[in-house]
Amino acid sequence: MDLRGPARFLWWLGRTNKRRVGMGALFGSLWFLSLATTPWLLSQAIDHGLAGRDRGALIGWAATVLVVGAASAGLGIMRHRSMTKLRMAAALQTADLVMTHATRLGSALPRRITAGEVVTIGISDVWTIGRAMNVGGVGVAATLAISVVATILFRTSPTLAVVVLIGVPVLAVFVGPLLQRGQRAGLSYREQQGELNTRLVDVLGGLRILNGLGGKQTHLSRYDQQSARLRDQGYRVGGPFSWIGALGDGLPVVFLAVVVWLAARLAASGALTVGELVGVYGYTAMLVIPVNVLIFCSFDVTRGLVAARRVVDFLRLPEDDRTGAPGPAGPAPLRDPESGVVAEPGRLTALAGARPADAAEVIDRLGAYGPTTATWGDRPLAEIAQPEIRGRVLVAEPGADLFAGPLREVVAGRDDPDDERVRAAIRTAVAHDVASDLGRPIEWSGRNISGGQRQRVRLARAVHADPEMLLAAEPTSAVDAHTEAAIAERLTEARRGRGTVVATTSPVLLDRADVVHYLVDGRVAATGTHRELLASSPGYHALVTRVFSQEDDL
Repeated sequence: MDLRGPARFLWWLGRTNKRRVGMGALFGSLWFLSLATTPWLLSQAIDHGLAGRDRGALIGWAATVLVVGAASAGLGIMRHRSMTKLRMAAALQTADLVMTHATRLGSALPRRITAGEVVTIGISDVWTIGRAMNVGGVGVAATLAISVVATILFRTSPTLAVVVLIGVPVLAVFVGPLLQRGQRAGLSYREQQGELNTRLVDVLGGLRILNGLGGKQTHLSRYDQQSARLRDQGYRVGGPFSWIGALGDGLPVVFLAVVVWLAARLAASGALTVGELVGVYGYTAMLVIPVNVLIFCSFDVTRGLVAARRVVDFLRLPEDDRTGAPGPAGPAPLRDPESGVVAEPGRLTALAGARPADAAEVIDRLGAYGPTTATWGDRPLAEIAQPEIRGRVLVAEPGADLFAGPLREVVAGRDDPDDERVRAAIRTAVAHDVASDLGRPIEWSGRNISGGQRQRVRLARAVHADPEMLLAAEPTSAVDAHTEAAIAERLTEARRGRGTVVATTSPVLLDRADVVHYLVDGRVAATGTHRELLASSPGYHALVTRVFSQEDDL
């Protein structure tokens, strides 16, 4: 795979599909050749059959025209089929590369690219790239067809051949600047399209919340404003591309008129026979098709380069390094020098701070999501093979997606569902209100359950995975106090002997923790048990008291 630029990516894609490109070029060339042969056969039928009043010759040439016409129809079908297969293969291959890379990025994906950009790549860019493959099939065939027609015309009239050979570059002079303008405008349009799709995905994902908060109309207005800007940019993109479409249909017709006018003058002067005049008209009329194809191939390539740039940028996103040193032989502490946090194996560690983002950043570094200076035992976490980290250290994010499927499969995750183990995880997460039936269907992202139920299903999934070290951010933020107390008790019991880190300001969870790190501006300001910090740290006391006050207000 060549990711050195959009043009190189398209070239690589064409080379990997060279058999299909070759079939498209072959059937396209044969189809154009059959079209170019027909005028010559008609000229022979006129000059040798009609002009010579030879009925046998006329019938023979007419039969040949019929056979070539039937062959042309068959070749046209094969050309269309082969080009459709080529476009589909290139688009699906690109989609497979994007999907594979997205899977390898895993939970690091939303940290590096927006959901809307991924959606736009998957539903728009890959098919645009597929259409760019036209240049390798019918584009090559069209170039060959123009060369063949020019050669035939040269044998008939060198003057007409020169006009044809000059006319094609003249068309490029008209179309070239428009293609450049279209590409520049297309890049801007494509960026805004990704941003708009990101907003759409966010709104759809939080539609129920927006309805509850009364914010649906506000977000709708913002979406309308952004979509209006995208529409205006679309008009700017459509300007040069509409001219390309007009020139693609109009200039070849003008070209046809010029050549026919010259041929008619030559016929009037006796330089061409009537049959040759008809042949020249046929050649030039047929030439409209490959010239039109070349113009629209240029159009497809221009749009394909814009789409390929976005795909290449996505495929360049660094994925987890699957190579590296092995992790510690057994459970070992995780240390984050930037904050001073230490997470010991076999203990429940809590991170409490006035800014939830501080604790979330610590969890990201301990989980090796992004650049990190954290250590695992005596080894730098950044040097350890990512598959081993992912297999032993689990980061449970509050907004992690839920896949669609039966509840037992959603909770089991990558493991084969075992009903007893699934029920135990659900009991730990106090998600019994969701789990009356383990076969209950869960929609994508848990859209058919409440926010609190989604949070508890996520927690059940994390508990079911039973990692060596579990890092959970705000695992009980969406549940009531009674449920939170039950989760704290059961989670402590279920994770006994395993390392657990929770980022929380819940007094119930903090009271269950073996050690609490109080964070101020992302650094550990105090460490101890919950009760020790209440007595010794005024800032921690104020934080917990504020949380109590907020809960009482609710």
